[in-house]
Amino acid sequence: MRRIVVTGVGLVSALGVGTEETWKNILEGRSGVASITRFDPACHSVTIAAEVKGFDPLQFIEKKELKKMGLFIQFALAAAQFAMEQAKLSITPERAPRTGVYIGSGIGGFDVIEREHTALMQGGPRRISPFFIPASIVNLASGFVSIRWGAQGPNSATCTACSSSAHAVGDSYKIIARDDADVMIAGGAEAAITPMGVGGFAAMRALSTRNNEPATASRPFDRTRDGFVIGEGAGILILEELSHALRRNAPIVAEVVGYGMSGDAFHITQPSEDAAGARRVIENALADAQIQPEQVDYINAHGTSTPINDRLETLAIKRVFKDHAKKLAVSSTKSMTGHLLGGAGGLEAGLTALALRDQILPPTINYETPDPDCDLDYVPNHARAASAEYALSTSFGFGGTNAALVFKRYPT
Repeated sequence: MRRIVVTGVGLVSALGVGTEETWKNILEGRSGVASITRFDPACHSVTIAAEVKGFDPLQFIEKKELKKMGLFIQFALAAAQFAMEQAKLSITPERAPRTGVYIGSGIGGFDVIEREHTALMQGGPRRISPFFIPASIVNLASGFVSIRWGAQGPNSATCTACSSSAHAVGDSYKIIARDDADVMIAGGAEAAITPMGVGGFAAMRALSTRNNEPATASRPFDRTRDGFVIGEGAGILILEELSHALRRNAPIVAEVVGYGMSGDAFHITQPSEDAAGARRVIENALADAQIQPEQVDYINAHGTSTPINDRLETLAIKRVFKDHAKKLAVSSTKSMTGHLLGGAGGLEAGLTALALRDQILPPTINYETPDPDCDLDYVPNHARAASAEYALSTSFGFGGTNAALVFKRYPT
């Protein structure tokens, strides 16, 4: 059986443009949430978000190319570059047909769609950019990354809401496992901090309205949580068949050993009260990894900071892990990065792999008031050294689409 390892992690988030900067700030328990600067939010009921700060696309992309890509594509290219550099990966002509790209996004180029709609309304169809479509459609993140590095293998994209990039990583794991590729550049990106993006989620009453205290607004599993905080950025992993990685002396961050999928078949935005979909996806991932629930040491939870999600995710964990649930460490890094929507699974998969590499668990910050319905060990407020062998990352999306990934510590 082919074994698959992570040899590179590339992160762009509200906590840093770069993997190690983001990871350092995660472990320090910093919040990336602040007042929105990308547009004037004065007329909005929600005025906070986790924006990527200090991002200069010209460090990663030629100036003439920028007009061809929405911000989510720019984030994907930057994160892919960080991942490629960490993996020390060069795609030679011999490797190219066996190297693929699989990058998801829940929404794609929302910024481009809004900009070009304004151009249409103000000047008619002749004002629409010829780059409008390729700059905004979801699969162009994969397209641009493959063109940039010459990856000629499987090329695809997922658009499964907040599970998008977890599905991209999981599907890539299976592509390598079935010998359709040796290397996959996989993950996701999102850039939906726009007037319509923020306004749309606010209209659903999904967002936190703690506008006067942005740094403490995202508070997963805390009894006073009132909604998620929208974030942006990208998380890209280099997945590689183990012997391929060893032959080129690649650094190995962690091993991918399991992937699960499930559907709630219940409601477009809410899980069922028995948390059956979340329970099944975890069970499916553990079965794929061929491990017992008691072997899992850490879960990077979906943990959105919404009243319903956190309660039902806790319930799902307790139903799968039973008595072992009380021994598990469970944290939500969305407390710091905000919710990257379709990019969340890629970012959090990368953080989970880094946690196993460094044997330290990220915290859930802003955890102040325990909730009787959320009674697990959420690694409150401070990172924690640990001896972790297996870790799980969960992602749940609108439409009831769920993904879970199992990672294993790679022997040093």
